[in-house]
Order: sequence, then structure tokens, then C-alpha cells
Amino acid sequence: MDGAIELSTKRRVVSAEGATGHLTVDISALARNYAKLCSLLAPVRAAAVVKADAYGLGVERVAQTLYDMDCRHFFVAQFAEAVGLRPVLAQDAQIFVLNGLQPGNEATCAEGGIVPVLNSLQQWQRWSAMAKSLKRTLPAVVQFDTGMARLGVPPEERSALAEGLANENNVEILFIMSHLASANELESEQNDAQLTEMTRIADEFSGFDICFANSGGIFLGAPYHGVLARPGIALYGGAPTTTGEPNPMEPVVGLEVAVVQTRTVPTGAKIGYGGAHVAEKQTRLATIAAGYADGLPRSLSGRGAVYYKGTRLPIVGRVSMDSITVDVSALPKGTLTLGSFVEVLGPHQSIDELARDAGTISYEILTSLGDRYDRHYR
Repeated sequence: MDGAIELSTKRRVVSAEGATGHLTVDISALARNYAKLCSLLAPVRAAAVVKADAYGLGVERVAQTLYDMDCRHFFVAQFAEAVGLRPVLAQDAQIFVLNGLQPGNEATCAEGGIVPVLNSLQQWQRWSAMAKSLKRTLPAVVQFDTGMARLGVPPEERSALAEGLANENNVEILFIMSHLASANELESEQNDAQLTEMTRIADEFSGFDICFANSGGIFLGAPYHGVLARPGIALYGGAPTTTGEPNPMEPVVGLEVAVVQTRTVPTGAKIGYGGAHVAEKQTRLATIAAGYADGLPRSLSGRGAVYYKGTRLPIVGRVSMDSITVDVSALPKGTLTLGSFVEVLGPHQSIDELARDAGTISYEILTSLGDRYDRHYR
């Protein structure tokens, strides 16, 4: 066994030394982000949204770090994610499935001590039927649609659900919840409308605690907090709001990618697929070893950039599946060569800035970062 561990370590070291990309996850920054959100919420508790492999950063390491920070509520999207996470965490940690259960998963969910978020009358009926068959009480959360029209019990099902809850006592509702659609836009009228609807629902289903705020909702203030908030992107360093103010969260992810080749091309040279970029003058280029298969979107073509020691190196031509070409003319000749690394995410380019150039959001960038990078937890 010790030999196997030694061999595995050697392989990892060799892989790291020869890697074409290094993705660093700053676990300490993650922990500080969680602590900051807890301080903003106190005395309300903070859960953690760890769906999509903790936004692509590795759910086992992330969840255990947050558990050590006294987090006891973890939200995933799919039931399979909950099944994989359950053995990682101690039994006092609760795992919630935001999408609820597909038919056939009820028994496994009950056996595993996993809590479904019930989004419809039908899901509640199936979970109640499972509790009856097991002759026990099963925990659940009920989500209501307050104006996003995505997930949650719709208004027309509320009366039937209320009647069912009054007549059946085999499902323990831990709390009720909803999801804010525009919480990142602090001035959005939709926030107030959803809060008003959530307040109306709380009156209809009196006696239940409320879970309402996501990352942006935390910054909307106490009326949105309920008893438990569900931060996601803010934990991982993404900006929770679009106010234009500096991001209050610490960056968690860094990414540097290796140079594969450098060259100088003359005026008029066509660069990349389709000759999408034509050199206007003699240009020095570097090709780096990552592309859209590694989570750097094709939409960065001709728009995005990487950095070398603070110098911006614009992307020229189309982003390929496994490579990107950048203009390095701003650097002294010979600065970059085979094996040099450039910064994709780091002190000179945040996850939100890269997402902006790609015409997307930080969530998509994070969850798309591929598994071909050497990953290091700092």
C-alpha cells in the first residue's frame, strides 16, 4: 500500500512538472470568504452551495473545508451529487437536493439521510408516500416559486399543498425557501416583488422557518436573510453583485497556462482558423496550451487576453479546442519561450473580468475549467 502511495505521488509530481496548465485553488481564501459571509449574516447561519463539483473546484476538498468552518448545511442540484457527497461529510451535516427527486430515487434518498427540496405538489406526494411505506417521518424542504418561474411550488398548487400538510404528519418540513432571480442587481424591482410574495407565502404556511438569500441576497439586507442563507458564487470569489463597487470577496482560483510555441509573422499573415485575424504589422505571437475544451470559451476570440507580469497580451484569432494564440509584441523579444507560463486568472485578471470579455458570467467560467490542468490546493 505504501508503495502504491509513493508511486501515485511520483506520478503526480511528474505530471505537475510537465503540466501545460496549473490551476490553484486557495482553500484559505475560500474559508475567509465563508467567514466574511457568516459575519455579515449573524446571527443567521450560512449554508454552502456546492453543486457542480463545488463550482468545478472539487467538492470533497471544498465541503470538508467548509465543514471545518462549522458549516452544516450543504446544497447540491442533483441527487447523484448528494449520494457522492454523503460519505465525505459527518452525519450531522445536512445535504439538500435543490432539484428534488426524480421518480425512483425516493427510497435511496431516505436510506441515505439526504433531504430533498420539494418543488411541486407531485414531488411532495411521492415523498409523503415513501414516508408512509417506511412508517416513519422523513425530512424535506419545500421551495415556492416567488416570480422566477423556474423551480418551486407554483401559486395554483399552494392550497392543495397546505391541505396536504395539514392532513399528513409524515413529512417534517425543515424550512420553506425560494430563489431570488435578480439579487445581484441590488436596485432591481424584482427583489422587492419576490420578498413581498415570500412574505405572503410565509403567512399562508405559518410556523415554518424561511431560507431565501443567495449570494447576492445576503447583500440585500436582513429582510432577505431568513434563518439560513445559501451563498454560492461568493464563496468561490465571484462578485455577488453588479454594483460596480470592488468585489468584497477574495479570489479563490488562479490559472496559468504554458506557452507551446512562439513565432514572428509578417504583415498580412492570417492567424488561426478561418484566417479570422490578419496581422496589421509584423507581430510576435505565442500559442498557449489551453482552449475551449479547458473552459476558456471560444467567445474570447479577438476579445480576451492573458497577462505576463502585468502586461496584457491580447488574444488574436479564434480560440481553438486546445490552444489560444496571443500577441506578445508588447514584451521584449525572447521573454516567452517553450515552457513559459502566462496568467489567465490571477492578480491582473479576475474571474469576473475574464467572464465579461467572454460575454458570460463567472459561474460558467468556473464550472467549465477542465480536468487537464494540474490542480493544486493552497
